[in-house]
Amino acid sequence: MTSPIRVAVTGAAGQIGYSLLFRIASGEMLGPKQPVILQLLELPFAMEALEGVAMELTDGAFPLLHGIECSDDPMVAFKDANVVMCVGSKPRGPGMLRSDLIRENGPIFVGQGKAIDAVAADDCKVVVVGNPCNTNCLIAAAQATRIPKANFTAMTRLDHNRALGQIAKKLEVSAGDIKNLFIWGNHSPTMVPDIDHAVASVDGVDRKVRDLLDVDWIGGPFDETVRTRGKAIIAARGKSSAASAANAAIDHIHDWYLGSGGSDYVSMAVPSDGSYGIPEGLICSFPVRITGPWQYEIVKGFELSMGMKTRIEATVAELTSEREAIADLL
Repeated sequence: MTSPIRVAVTGAAGQIGYSLLFRIASGEMLGPKQPVILQLLELPFAMEALEGVAMELTDGAFPLLHGIECSDDPMVAFKDANVVMCVGSKPRGPGMLRSDLIRENGPIFVGQGKAIDAVAADDCKVVVVGNPCNTNCLIAAAQATRIPKANFTAMTRLDHNRALGQIAKKLEVSAGDIKNLFIWGNHSPTMVPDIDHAVASVDGVDRKVRDLLDVDWIGGPFDETVRTRGKAIIAARGKSSAASAANAAIDHIHDWYLGSGGSDYVSMAVPSDGSYGIPEGLICSFPVRITGPWQYEIVKGFELSMGMKTRIEATVAELTSEREAIADLL
């Protein structure tokens, strides 16, 4: 019997958590033969709701689900965790600036980062979903003295998937027919979708995506849609994009563990090693290649156009500004 992987999820009774947990329990994230133990974290006032979620997980009778633990204490929820999915964060309120949101979330991720470093498994892998995810991840990773900094990642897979979806819709193909696009920078409206290396299979033939699409559509509706999709979904349904965010979190961990299938690259926000002139240590989205279970590398050597360089510089400037805003927490 394969030993269970312990997966800790914060904000587990929230919308994203509710969309996420049953799919983890079913094996979609870690594979159809990998048992899991779910270690669920919530705020004290949400513990009753979390107990209800745990009841439903039990009622699902998932063969791979080998245990459920619920707590309002990260030192309990993160104990021996192999994977920590930091989904919960304080949402942006009316009139709140992004800088305000960063300061409000800072202490939360200081505490969670310290707890991960104190009690999680030595090889624990972390993905931060709660926004602003890049800088929340930077704060959590800064608390780590035992867990490698490279194990802390933030989720830009949702932006990646949104880009895939838009191109697939435009070309009238499946999202699975497209590979090797990626996202640069921050999970914010400054993010940079990059399709310069993307390939689509059309009628069984691989062709460069840029050759198949109108340049005005790429630089206009496509780019704007990917960067502002979250706001558009809130306007349309009155709620944030919980299900697609949960799906992206599953994709992020699935590919990190099991590989990315036919695509050479995926989008992950990881600590910069200085590649492409991006300051070392920033949690920045790069084209990443999965090299083995829980192994990744930043893909180097891409030729960037002047326009792409300018846009990447802008999103990196935003990340740098966010880092300066929480310098006292690092």
